[in-house]
Amino acid sequence: MALPFRAKRGLLAALLAAAAVLFVALGVWQVERRAWKLDLIAAVDRRVHAAPQPAPGPVAWPGISAEAEAYTRVRASGTFLNDRETLVQAVTELGPGFWLLVPLRTDEGWTVLVNRGFAPPDRVTPETRRDGVPTGHATVTGLLRAPEPGGAFLRGNDPAANRWFSRDVAAIAAARDLGSVAPYFIDADARPNPGGFPIGGLTVVAFRNSHLVYAFTWFGLATLCLGEIWFLLTGRAEREKA
Repeated sequence: MALPFRAKRGLLAALLAAAAVLFVALGVWQVERRAWKLDLIAAVDRRVHAAPQPAPGPVAWPGISAEAEAYTRVRASGTFLNDRETLVQAVTELGPGFWLLVPLRTDEGWTVLVNRGFAPPDRVTPETRRDGVPTGHATVTGLLRAPEPGGAFLRGNDPAANRWFSRDVAAIAAARDLGSVAPYFIDADARPNPGGFPIGGLTVVAFRNSHLVYAFTWFGLATLCLGEIWFLLTGRAEREKA
């Protein structure tokens, strides 16, 4: 048996009220997410412009998190293992090319991967940038970065073929037989390298922050639901039906 119009109207109003509550909750959640994102952006800005601190060693590794430490300015000294360099495909403001990831055996005895910077395709082999291959003791200053496991979108890393699309610290360490390495890598700063390559300091520090737009969208949908409830409960819908 079909429900009378008043019953249908009441059921629809209840459904709209439930939807309005859901939309308001989603809007509030986006406002909270926006506050969190703004705090994160402010914290990262402070880290990027702070004085460099020693790169975290093995004792600190278990407590490192991307949210708390990413983009911290750090410094590490040691010797580069140039024979274990890894090329990771990259697209930058300078065009397509490769990041040059080189292990640094620190003075303390532990190893960290350093992204020495960007090189175009015609400068990726050591022979094409002899002046830029570090020898002897070196000090690196840059930003602590979280690893990028797995690969890029629709392009997985292929260690067996030596094809890398992301800076996957653990996978690169295993492929290069580095043993235990820091669970992060360092993006070298813009200090020029001899010969001009690789080019450091190209880290893009940007965070998408569309939470306010999403909040307005959810609150707008909630308003539409409340307007429709008012339309139903004031009897206008029934009069128009008649």
